[in-house]
Amino acid sequence: MTRRGASAQAPRRVRAPRVPSRRRPARPAGLERVLVLSGPNLDRLGRREPEIYGTTTLNQIHDRLAAAARELGAEVVCRQSNHEGALIDWINMAAEDGFSGILLNPGALTHTSYALYDALRGAAVPAVEVHVTNPDAREPFRRRSRIAPACVGRVAGFGGDSYVLALRGLIDHLRIRR
Repeated sequence: MTRRGASAQAPRRVRAPRVPSRRRPARPAGLERVLVLSGPNLDRLGRREPEIYGTTTLNQIHDRLAAAARELGAEVVCRQSNHEGALIDWINMAAEDGFSGILLNPGALTHTSYALYDALRGAAVPAVEVHVTNPDAREPFRRRSRIAPACVGRVAGFGGDSYVLALRGLIDHLRIRR
C-alpha cells in the first residue's frame, strides 16, 4: 500500500560525500618534506627595521629554501602567519599531512608561547628553531626561548641563511634517524 502521492519504488540510497583521508600522502622513498613556518611580523622582512633584519624578504628566503631543498632531494612547504593559532594548527597537522620535520621561526612568540612549545612536543616530527638575528645578542627579554626545549636544534644570527642552514641540519638529522 502506498500513501496518496507517494511512490511505490524503493527509496534510493544516497552516498555520503567522500571525506578526504588524513593519511600521509604518498611520497618517494627518501624524499623528506619539511614544513617551514614563520610567525608574526616576518612577512615584513626586507621592510621592517632593515638595520636589524636586513633587506632580504621572506619570499626571497622561501625561494632560496626551495632551491636548497631540491639540491638536498627534499621538498619544503613555506607558510607565514601573524596568528599563533594558525601556527599551532599547522604544527598539529604536520605529521598527518606527510611532513618529516618542521623549521619554525616563531618571531616574538619565541619568548612567550607555551602553546607553541606544547604543539611542538606533540607534533611527532622533529623541529628546528630558526631566527634571522641572534636573540642572545639582543635585548634581555629575547634571550629566553620557550620553544627551544621542544626542538632538536636552533640556528640563529645568519640572516636569511639561517633558514637554509637549519634546513640542511634538519635533513641530516632526519636521514641519520632512518
